[in-house]
Amino acid sequence: MFEQEKQTARINIGISNPDQKIILSIDGGGMRGILTLQLLKRLEQIAGSPCYKWVDFVSGTSTGAIISGLILAGKSAIEIEELYKSLVTRVFKKRSLTSSRTINPPEFDKVNYRDELRQLFTDETLEYLSKQSGIDCLFTSKDMAAGEEVFFTAIQNNGSKGTYKSSLMRGVLEATMSAPTYFLPFERFIDGGTTTFNNPVLAAAMEAFYYDGKGKYTPENTTIFSFGTGTCLRFVDPNKTSNPDGIDAFFWLNYVMDESSKDASEMQVNMLRSGLIPHLDFRRYQLSLDMNTLNKMPDKDISKHGIKNKEWLYQLTDKELAKIDMADVTKFGLMEAIGEAAADFICPPAESQIPLANRSGNWFQKDLLAPNSKSRGALVSARGNIAQIQSHLSNPAWIDSVKTE
Repeated sequence: MFEQEKQTARINIGISNPDQKIILSIDGGGMRGILTLQLLKRLEQIAGSPCYKWVDFVSGTSTGAIISGLILAGKSAIEIEELYKSLVTRVFKKRSLTSSRTINPPEFDKVNYRDELRQLFTDETLEYLSKQSGIDCLFTSKDMAAGEEVFFTAIQNNGSKGTYKSSLMRGVLEATMSAPTYFLPFERFIDGGTTTFNNPVLAAAMEAFYYDGKGKYTPENTTIFSFGTGTCLRFVDPNKTSNPDGIDAFFWLNYVMDESSKDASEMQVNMLRSGLIPHLDFRRYQLSLDMNTLNKMPDKDISKHGIKNKEWLYQLTDKELAKIDMADVTKFGLMEAIGEAAADFICPPAESQIPLANRSGNWFQKDLLAPNSKSRGALVSARGNIAQIQSHLSNPAWIDSVKTE
């Protein structure tokens, strides 16, 4: 199926082996998935055809699962974007005038979401969609009753495999996006991003190389494209950590939930970049939502996106970017603009007529790493203060001076 498009796409995205397998993995992130779709649209443009014609395996969590599920159903990134815009505006619908994440959770109901999924997927199973498309799949969720992550898979490898392959796609996609405080649990299931698999790339690699995909996929014959949805960095003044701004309980609840998922994601990326799985062609595309990153990318007009007194990306502040919540649909247009800027950074338009070998941009040909780094993404900020940490933690007087209560 689509054999010619597969071969052409592989050449266009820098894969010389015609038999190379391609895994596409997409993180969770609520409405921020619109950013990722700008990158996928550009990737498809470079490849010369939609992802569903040349990927072998899709995986996703929450919003990443929705995008991956639609690829499995034969939708292009442009088609998914149109569906996504309609879906997001309908899904984040307040449950009541008084509902909120902290006082009267959950904040939103899932009536429209369930209806949209029913229309998109009817009662198609993972196995049916996998067989029809020729694409393997993995989606994550947290099983509260079992106290563990659950992986919904359908793998075509000497027969159809997957413990939950008979699950309806619409049920799986509700399970993976039922984020606590935002939505009610889906019976025993909550959002897969509540554990270490908001970024499902390591789960996808393990399933492909060591479980149901074993033999069909090997590190030597596989390229993994891993896409983030933008990560909000929280910069806290060391002098304020014992007394953070706002109500302590709310601050720490949000901080721990956000940071644990973020750190788990970065650990998975670092492991795959480290070479612990030899010969793997791993390509990660993620950016942090801060001005240090935005200033690396082309400026974009945001005057139509409702950001008060801001007409261009470069006019934003770290404080404003840090407040982009996954459910804040008022920032939907802004995230789309940031995604377009990231796509232009990866594929500089001025280089489009230059032979590929002479281009300085990434053009989805390799991992998006910062210069002279083996682990840090080119669009992910690093702000550690090594000198200060070394000075403080080697000083007994400083250690004894830090508050204990």
